[in-house]
Amino acid sequence: MSMPALDNLAAGASASKAFARDVPALEVKDLWSGYGEQDVLRGIDISLKPGSIVALIGANGAGKSTLLRTISGLIRPRRGEIRLGGEVLSGLAPHRIVERGFVQSPEGKQLFLDMSIRENLLVGAANPRARARRQETLEEVFDLFPILKERQAYNASTLSGGQQQMVAVGRALMALPRVLALDEPSLGLAPIMVDRLFESIARIRERDLTILIIEQNVFQVLEMADYGYVLENGAVTLSGTGPDLLANDHLRASYLGL
Repeated sequence: MSMPALDNLAAGASASKAFARDVPALEVKDLWSGYGEQDVLRGIDISLKPGSIVALIGANGAGKSTLLRTISGLIRPRRGEIRLGGEVLSGLAPHRIVERGFVQSPEGKQLFLDMSIRENLLVGAANPRARARRQETLEEVFDLFPILKERQAYNASTLSGGQQQMVAVGRALMALPRVLALDEPSLGLAPIMVDRLFESIARIRERDLTILIIEQNVFQVLEMADYGYVLENGAVTLSGTGPDLLANDHLRASYLGL
């Protein structure tokens, strides 16, 4: 099967302020964050190279989603620094962070079920840079997920769980991200849909897009990832390349049951 034409998505990944290869696409330093007076994240340090896939592994409650929400500006950090391509994000409003290129596809899809697939996708192109190229990007999302083009006039409520996840990822791509964050994209999907989703993620990465992915399917995501971090009790306890983490005895016992 030939590669879809995803030139506009690639342009989005490198547009305006392209990432220099010696500058991390995303860098988090000594990040502390939480809810109320409770610290959930305690001194997090992570770094993503441009064009890489980085996996975030951890049990429920480890702080993975809190980390994404803090980077996205939905939670204000207590301490630390967040940079996108060297530019400080800390303190910016969520829509400004999206405009600068950090875009999240949240856990649970969060679609507008009474709106059409096309309408749901176009919601993602709300920022000025994406809105100017939304028709071209929409066609590229349809190239990536052909079933969505076939059913674009149908309400999102008519789709299977796997197809709804395609819409959620496609909506994030409509924003022309420089760094795409995926929060549990395979949650609740049938195995065949998980395989198709991971194939699509691999194809997206080939367009030089940087991807941060939280995923319960530890083996499959680490096979794909260039690098990974393990979060436990709000702190990074382990990091390394995908193969190194898969060979780690602690990770194998705690997350793979081996």
